[in-house]
Order: sequence, then C-alpha cells, then structure tokens
Amino acid sequence: MKKLILFAVLLSLVTLTAGAQDLKNSNNSTIGKIESDGTVRNGNNSAIGKIESDGTIRNSNNAAIGKIESDGTIRNGNNSAIGKVESDGTVRNGNNAAIGKIEKDGTVRNGNNSTIGYAKDVPKAKAAVFFFFNFF
Repeated sequence: MKKLILFAVLLSLVTLTAGAQDLKNSNNSTIGKIESDGTVRNGNNSAIGKIESDGTIRNSNNAAIGKIESDGTIRNGNNSAIGKVESDGTVRNGNNAAIGKIEKDGTVRNGNNSTIGYAKDVPKAKAAVFFFFNFF
C-alpha cells in the first residue's frame, strides 16, 4: 500500500511540473518558468504574473499590463506597440530595431548576439516578454 501511495504522489508531482516551461539564464540556472495555465513564476517559484490564452499579460495583482498579439506584436498597458517578435525569432523594439533573437533551439540572444538565456519549448513571444520587455 505504501508503494502505491508513493507512486501516486510521484505521478502527481510529475504531472504538475510537466507543463512548465523553464526560463534559464546564460549559466543555465532556472530564473523562471511559465506553467501550462500561463502563470509566470520567478526563480524562487513565486507567482509574478500570468500570460493568458488570449495573450493578455497580467502582473501579480492580476492587473492587465500588456498583450501579445497573434502576429507577435507586444503591447504595453496603454495598448502602445513596444515591440514585435518575428516568425524567425528576431525581437524588435518599438522603433523596429533588432534587440535580440530567440533561436529555434530556445537560445535567447541579445542585440550583440551574446547568449543571455534559454527558453527551450517556450513560445517565442512569451520568452521575449520575459527576457526583453520587462513585464516581470
């Protein structure tokens, strides 16, 4: 019976963390994650916001602070376009200047092509919101 209970507990832990998408710094240390429901957590596992399925970005107080549009445009809380993530992963600021890139393998690079982090299996726009646009 104890083995069955232990198995059930381990299975539930795996299920809870399976949907999380890790965000790592250039040293490969976890600095955050995005859970399957869109909750964004910092490196201490504290909830710091949420990215809803419609792209609305919320802070830890549940206030809408921005939005990710379906075309990759990123808007702030005033609905002003502050950047965009192109289909190839190039991240542009509000002046259309390239400020970084998110590679297919999840490597996040700044405008100087230096690796600043990793976002494997994280949608590019969500990774850009975390690494480049300071929503969290």
